[in-house]
Amino acid sequence: MMYVLVGLAAGIVSGMGIGGGAILIPALTIFLDIGQQKAQNINLLYFLPTALFAIFVHKKNGNIEKKGLPALILWGIPGAIAGALIAVNIDANYLRKGFAVFLLCMAAYELTKGYKKWKSQRLNHSKTSLENPIQTGKSQSM
Repeated sequence: MMYVLVGLAAGIVSGMGIGGGAILIPALTIFLDIGQQKAQNINLLYFLPTALFAIFVHKKNGNIEKKGLPALILWGIPGAIAGALIAVNIDANYLRKGFAVFLLCMAAYELTKGYKKWKSQRLNHSKTSLENPIQTGKSQSM
């Protein structure tokens, strides 16, 4: 049953474009006691069908930016090869710690970005409120 829940949660997150590995890898290592390297291998295999379906849906909805795609693919392939070689040749403890640091950095970045957006919206809302005072509904007659 735990495999079903982990797969469902990771599928939802990866379908949103966030990256299922952020859920799948920690869940496999923590809840299912699978080693870090095996969890990353499972994530790579899991990624293929889920990414294909997500690409189909996002392309249908016009959510894919095609301008930088060739450069991303061209440089992503050697990056993936280098990452795979590093992952299979590094101690699993260092790999786990590196992944944890990566997730913490991404979380800090997203929280900072979200806070800045929230703060900007509040500032814009208060400026709009000052420029366009709310009418009380009372008509002013002379």
